[in-house]
Amino acid sequence: MRNISDLIEQYLKQILQNSSEGAVEIQRSDLAEKFSCVPSQINYVISTRFTLEKGYYVESKRGGGGYIRIQRVDLPSLEAVQRHIHQTVGERIDQTAAEGLIYQLEEASFLTEREARMLRAAVSREVLALKLPLRDEIRANVLRAILIALLAR
Repeated sequence: MRNISDLIEQYLKQILQNSSEGAVEIQRSDLAEKFSCVPSQINYVISTRFTLEKGYYVESKRGGGGYIRIQRVDLPSLEAVQRHIHQTVGERIDQTAAEGLIYQLEEASFLTEREARMLRAAVSREVLALKLPLRDEIRANVLRAILIALLAR
């Protein structure tokens, strides 16, 4: 069974997909009421599942008329994706940022689900059982090399 965070995430993705602007404005309290949860649950979902690394820009205004605006950041072309990879990965990358980049590329259909799973396994801290910062440097090299090979199809 799916948990409440998964349901909220899927709902937000669905309304984003149906939005002609590629963005949606929501009221935290309205969404919390819809899912019978506390507003902090909405905050948790947005802060963990709608990050810039995962391809979303989130703007929040608190207060009585406050809202949360979520906008999808699309990757327009292979060249832009390659530039984005080089900028995001850099000389070292931590596991959270690496997984976010993989997620973003999978969501944009630059990676298949299988390729994304394999990449996550290859760059996990369990596989790269080394001390920091060496682990993040090797993760960056492995991630960059595999992504360049996969995207050169």
